[in-house]
Amino acid sequence: MREDQIPPIVLTPQSVLQGTSPLVLTAALRPVAGLDRFQPAGFPEIGHVIYKAPRKDGGVENICIVDSPASMANHLESVCMRGAHDLELNDDLAGMPYLRCVTGDLTDEKKLPLGRRQLVVTSLTEGHRIASTYFLEGKSLADDDALATVTFAKTLEAELGIKLPGSKKAHPPAEKWWDVFRTILKYDPNALVHGVLFPQYQIKIARFLTAHLEAFGAARVDRSGVKFDRLGKTTSGQPIFAVDDATAGEIRATFILDVAFLQSFGRTEKKDRSDSVRGLSETQKEFLAALALWKIDRLLKTPFRYRSGCHLELITLKHGEENVRIDVNMKMAIENAAFRPNGDQVPIVTDIYWPHDELYREGEDNNTAPSATENRNEDNGGGEDDDGKGA
Repeated sequence: MREDQIPPIVLTPQSVLQGTSPLVLTAALRPVAGLDRFQPAGFPEIGHVIYKAPRKDGGVENICIVDSPASMANHLESVCMRGAHDLELNDDLAGMPYLRCVTGDLTDEKKLPLGRRQLVVTSLTEGHRIASTYFLEGKSLADDDALATVTFAKTLEAELGIKLPGSKKAHPPAEKWWDVFRTILKYDPNALVHGVLFPQYQIKIARFLTAHLEAFGAARVDRSGVKFDRLGKTTSGQPIFAVDDATAGEIRATFILDVAFLQSFGRTEKKDRSDSVRGLSETQKEFLAALALWKIDRLLKTPFRYRSGCHLELITLKHGEENVRIDVNMKMAIENAAFRPNGDQVPIVTDIYWPHDELYREGEDNNTAPSATENRNEDNGGGEDDDGKGA
């Protein structure tokens, strides 16, 4: 039987949790439109990274880091939004908790109705996720549009149960880690997929899903560009700058799902002839597995632009030597996760308010001419972004 006639492995959240750990998926990619060149992540004066990896035959192979795990996490989170410049949640994820930083003019009753809320960032677009200052130092808005009396950080501290009696320091005692997992799931479950770091609370949760994007048999392609100023109205002139592209024999995205780590987020115990759940339930862990699979599928199912000169499409998705098909029902996974117990009035989407004048300050006059490096960065599409969690 030819390879194209062999039915693919069907991956579901249940099969992931019941399978071996780690689950490793590899996606073979290629530039769209039959192009040979592509643009890896790079930085001014440095360019992109090509390193020599030893091989069993004694030789070496040039490998290019197209995107790091931090940058891939950013890409996997970007597919959760409706578009590159649309901060509304993808329809498939309706009902999933996340955080939004909003501003606007409060009413005389110190309320902020939905019609007055201006969206700034979300926990799916902000690098530190739930641990970002955009959320911790703001105040949450209740269902009745009223502003909380304390910062969201204080709310989290109470729910995490991490304050130690008689101490100004905060960290979770061993038995409180179950509350940590439950609380993060309640407000920002995406953070349990890609990891989160609260240095002030000594909470560090590593990635459940780690992704790499690399090119094998890579070679550097040097080219140049120039910024024209035909009217002479700018101070930068017409700088010439260098641009680094690459070619390769193979471009491969690797997705590693640490199933054993996900399983550690909760367990079910027998207690007094009944089941007692510590941390996350099985259906909540299934949701996190479903979200990870959905992100991978969404990233790969249509050509994705990793940066201006790096538009890649899928050739094959495999687990080992076998083709893979991802089967996820996000609506069912969200319903089964039961993010809000009966009677819990906390909104699914948590809006955190910041006063407008604290978010936006008037800029200083700056007549300094942009350097050639800055113009080069415009053409390069910038370097990769750190996802900010340090895990």
